[in-house]
Amino acid sequence: MKQPADLSVYFVAGPADCASGDIIATVREAVAGGVTIVQLRDKTASDQDFAALGRKLKTVLEGAGVPLVINDRVHLVETIGADGIHVGVKDMPAREVRRIVGDQVLIGTSINPADTSTLPDPAFVDHVGIGPVFATSTKPDHDTPIGFDGLARLIAQAKVPAGAIGGISYGHAAAALEAGAQGICVVSAIAGAADPRAAARRLKTEIEEART
Repeated sequence: MKQPADLSVYFVAGPADCASGDIIATVREAVAGGVTIVQLRDKTASDQDFAALGRKLKTVLEGAGVPLVINDRVHLVETIGADGIHVGVKDMPAREVRRIVGDQVLIGTSINPADTSTLPDPAFVDHVGIGPVFATSTKPDHDTPIGFDGLARLIAQAKVPAGAIGGISYGHAAAALEAGAQGICVVSAIAGAADPRAAARRLKTEIEEART
C-alpha cells in the first residue's frame, strides 16, 4: 500500500544545483543528514540522461525509507522506478497523471497563488508545494512571493498536505509549520552547502523542535 510522504525536509535537486558538482554524493549526504523525500529536477537533460540519473538516485535511496520523486517527466516514472511524480500547474493535469502512473505512485503538484482554481483535487493528488514564500534564484520565473501569510491562506484552502517552498532556508521551519505546512521544501539550503549532511541535519532539527 502506498504510504503518505513525510514532507518534513523535502529536498529538490538537480546536477546544476549542487555546489560539489556531484548530485549522487550530495543526495547521499543529505539523506544521511535527515531529508525525508528527494525530488530530481533537471529541465535540460535528455530523457536518456535523466532516466540514467534517476535510476542511480533510486539505488542510493534504497533501504533509506526516502522516496524518490521526479519532476514533470511522467513517462519516465516506470523506467526509473520512481516513487512519485511532481507536476507543475502548467503541466499535465493530475487526473491524467494518476491514470498513467496508477494508484501506488505519489503525485505532488504546485499551486498558482494568483489562481486558486489550481487547488489540488485530493482524489488524484497526495501533496502540494505552496509558494514561493520568498524570492528564489533557483526558479527565476517564479510568481510573486506570498510570504508566510499567503502560505497560511493557501494551505487553509488546500485539502492535501502541503510543503512550503521558495527561498526556504534555516530559521523558517517554525513559521512554515505555524502556517499549516507539513514541512519545508529546499534546494540551495542543502545543495549549495559545503556540508550537505550537516545542512540537512540542521533543517531536520529545526522541524523537530518546531513540532515540540
